[in-house]
Amino acid sequence: MNPRTTTSPTVPADPEATAAAEASDAEETATEKAATEKAAAEETATEETATEKAATEKAATEETAAEKAAAEDASDDLGLDDLDLDDLDDDSGKESSGLGAAAASVVAAGLGVVALTGSWTGKVAAERETLIGQIKTSGGGTAAQQISEIYGDAWHSTALVNGLFALLALLVGVFALVRPAFGAPSAHPQPGWVRAVATAGIVLGALGLLLSVAMYFDLIVALPTATAAQ
Repeated sequence: MNPRTTTSPTVPADPEATAAAEASDAEETATEKAATEKAAAEETATEETATEKAATEKAATEETAAEKAAAEDASDDLGLDDLDLDDLDDDSGKESSGLGAAAASVVAAGLGVVALTGSWTGKVAAERETLIGQIKTSGGGTAAQQISEIYGDAWHSTALVNGLFALLALLVGVFALVRPAFGAPSAHPQPGWVRAVATAGIVLGALGLLLSVAMYFDLIVALPTATAAQ
């Protein structure tokens, strides 16, 4: 007699639980897929931004290099590379120094001529002394007093004014002649005409000063005496 095999009945699965599990799995899968797609999109956007930034920087660098090359070409065309600004400053200072020495030499020569020929200032000073002498001797006076007050003082005033002009001519001429010594005489000496005019001013000033001193002390032409006037 065969023994009977007892088989436990199979419990059917719950359809609702199965559907909920499948829905949960599908939702998790969709969420993971969306996160993956979002990360991929962000990575792609980052790469595109970096690429655009690199392209912009490269374009800016190329533009700057082109502008620099164009500026260098223009500088080469104008010869600015060989131009030294320090030399310009030195040349301007030397040019100013040379101009001052040239002007001083001309002034010295002019003053020397005035010292020899006389000036309006000397004439006014002489007329003033003559007027003062006439006023002093109007009430009476000897011939010697009249000669001294009217003629001698005017003569001496003229000599004094001419002597001052001669002294100025001498000083200005010496200054114009030695002015390059304060700069760089070996590299940039004064022009020949400047030295010539300055020397002429010194000579005229010295000669005028000598004549003025001789006039003032009556060494060249003495004042007339009362005996000669009588």
